[in-house]
Formats: sequence, structure tokens, C-alpha cells
Amino acid sequence: MFSKFPEIVAMPGVKELALSLALVISLGYGCTRNPQPVPTFDGERAFGYLEEQVAFGPRVPGSGPWSACRAYYCNFFTDLGLAVDSQVFDFLDPYSSRRLPLVNLIVPISSHKADADRIVLMAHWDSRPRTDYASDPQLKDHPIDGANDGASGVAVLMELARLLAQQPPPCHVDLVLVDGEDWGKPSDLDFYLLGSREFARRGIRDTYRFGIVIDMIGDKDQQIYREGYSERYHQELNDMIWSTAARLGITTFRDSVKHLIHDDHLSLCSGGVPTVDLIDFDYPYWHTEFDSPDKCSAESLANVGRVLIEIVYDPALWPKN
Repeated sequence: MFSKFPEIVAMPGVKELALSLALVISLGYGCTRNPQPVPTFDGERAFGYLEEQVAFGPRVPGSGPWSACRAYYCNFFTDLGLAVDSQVFDFLDPYSSRRLPLVNLIVPISSHKADADRIVLMAHWDSRPRTDYASDPQLKDHPIDGANDGASGVAVLMELARLLAQQPPPCHVDLVLVDGEDWGKPSDLDFYLLGSREFARRGIRDTYRFGIVIDMIGDKDQQIYREGYSERYHQELNDMIWSTAARLGITTFRDSVKHLIHDDHLSLCSGGVPTVDLIDFDYPYWHTEFDSPDKCSAESLANVGRVLIEIVYDPALWPKN
């Protein structure tokens, strides 16, 4: 990924029960409790989506596998009866001096309530065009499969789309697959997050109640800490997520801050949408040739999917505006 140039953050550990209760009380509820049943997220099905993405080959912008996988996504969503908006743009690549084609895919899903709030859930679908930490130096310029770094987040959104298409949620949801997140070389921060920057540039302020970005969440040894920028700017959203995970008994959400990560959530925040990042950055196969499906698990995908589906179907969990 990128500029997943993380910084280790020295912050408090697990919150005391009294503090957690105080936070919940101070946040209040976004609305009255929603009686609508929450669909069951299928981690095994999501893992199948992860494998299918990786089977195309590295999803490097402009490549054959990239084109084929994009068609796969479009067919998947349209088969569910959902519309797909292709947000097409290009980028002048500083490394090759050529125009790089990029495509964001936006899948809007309507609520059964016309006047409901809208939220955005985002993941990047491209994979890294180079292997920064290759065990074999000859592989350094080879692209990676990106099973966890890209495909895992999209796999969760795909399973969410299946559920949302079957049972309209109480809020409008835009599922957004952004391109070009992982293009830049180390330290070239201007050449990462290309898709989310373009998405925000086209105007998103006052469109969404909030956003959640998911990235690198499929690791078998899942440990999702609160991301530092998310905690600094939108702690109320982190509190919503971690309290939901705790209520569901999901222990892989670690209730402390560990890394500051430059990721797609920063683009949305800059565009005026409160957004947080769910990311498991303690992944030993990051930017290596070993980022493959066998390093991921259906259970890890389900952990994230269960939290997100709960939040989507129960707006009472949301913090007040």
C-alpha cells in the first residue's frame, strides 16, 4: 500500500470500562433504535470474492488483468440489480511520462426511506505495480497479487452489496471502489490515493453523513488498531466502530492507537466528509511477493463485515451530527 508510511503512536492502551461507558453516554444516539433485522455476513463467500479477484493477476492500472477485473466487478454488481457509475479519469505518471488510465467504481444502494442519510464505504481495487520488499531482488519491479492489500477490502464490499441488494437498508449507501491508491513509489506521497483524491475533487461535501475506508483487513492474524488520524479527527466514529465490535464479541479490534496511516480516508476528510480508516497494518507480507490468498482468512473478512453491516442497519449506533 502506500504511504502507508506509518508512525507508531504512543497512546493509552485499552480504555477502562467506566471511560467507555462515559463515551457512549456522551455520544448519544443518532436516532431511535432501528428494529430492522441485520443480515448475516458470509465470510466464506467474501473469501471466494477475494480469490476470484486475485485469479485475474495483479490489478495494475492500464494492464489486461486490471481491465478484466473491472469487468468482473461491473458484472457482479449489475447481476445483483445494482447500477455502477464508472468515474473515469487519467493521471500523468511521473515515472513513465505517459497518461495512466484510472477508473473508480461507485455503486449507490438506496434505502427504503427516501429522506434517509447517505454514508460511503470505500476500498481500493488496484494492486501494487512493484514489489518494494521482495525477497528476491529480481522481483523488485514485478507487480504483486494484492490479496490483502486491496482485494480483501473489496471482497467485504462485494458481500455487503449482496446483502444490501436483498434487503434495502435504513440509510443510503454508496460502495466505492477506488483506483490508483497504491501507485506511488516510497516517499512520493503525491502519487498515492489517486482515486480517492479524484472522488473527493468532484465534490462530496454535504453528500455523506460519514465514511469508512477498509484496507488490508484480511490478514489471518488480524489485529485492527484505531488508526491515529482517524482517532485525532473523528474519534466519535472510531468509538462507534469499536463499541460495535465489542458488543459482537469480536476481539481482533484492538482498542488502542498504534499507527498513523496516510490512506484514502484522508482524501475524504479533506473533501469535507468525516471518515475513518479500518486497517491492519501489522501485516508481514505488505508489499512483498507473498501477499496472496493463503495469508488471508474468511474469519477476518467476516469480522469486519459483521461490524459494518451492523452499523449500516442500525443508525441508532451513529454519533450525533
